[in-house]
Amino acid sequence: MPIFKTIRQTAATGILTEHRLRLMVAQGIYPGIRTGNRFLVNVDALVELLDRQSREGVKKNA
Repeated sequence: MPIFKTIRQTAATGILTEHRLRLMVAQGIYPGIRTGNRFLVNVDALVELLDRQSREGVKKNA
């Protein structure tokens, strides 16, 4: 079962800053769902997304 956290809770884990997370949500590139006036981050999917992006960056530079 995926773990969902608010943006502030996700930022507290140290994955990304709250500002960066909010920018990603505004750009629509963030894994999660909007419920009421909150956005809940799918933390597992975020980690996978960042891992995939970092690997793609390494391949381009290699």
